[in-house]
Amino acid sequence: MKIAFASDHAGVGLKAELIGLASTLGHEVVDLGPTTTQSVDYPDFAEKACLAITGGQAELGVLICGTGQGMNITANKVRGIRAALCHTEFEARMARAHNDANVLCLGQRVTGPGLAAELLTCFLATAFEGGRHAARVAKITAVEARR
Repeated sequence: MKIAFASDHAGVGLKAELIGLASTLGHEVVDLGPTTTQSVDYPDFAEKACLAITGGQAELGVLICGTGQGMNITANKVRGIRAALCHTEFEARMARAHNDANVLCLGQRVTGPGLAAELLTCFLATAFEGGRHAARVAKITAVEARR
């Protein structure tokens, strides 16, 4: 699977660790920046990653900032993106299985590297269940289309 990674300056370190993990798990990764801790604006990088997903250059995305909140808010403004800010494996699993989330958002300042690795592993290993959840995801898409 091809995964787009992006962060802001507050998420560069965790992003690098998770890119390594995703590669080890056999996934192709695209690092959309930044590569330094010089201050940048998270919306710019969230949008870049989300457009890579909606444009077909990646299947899933991982966005990291200080808390994950800014990335999550920005990502969910992009049509076709269903981003989930996750703090537990259960949330990561349900985001994929029930909501067909295509972006995982994390906060480097609030999530340690061990937990972040578990969240990413769970997110990538979980498939959308479809079934009754497909109708709900279709309703999310319909709300998005009306706005």
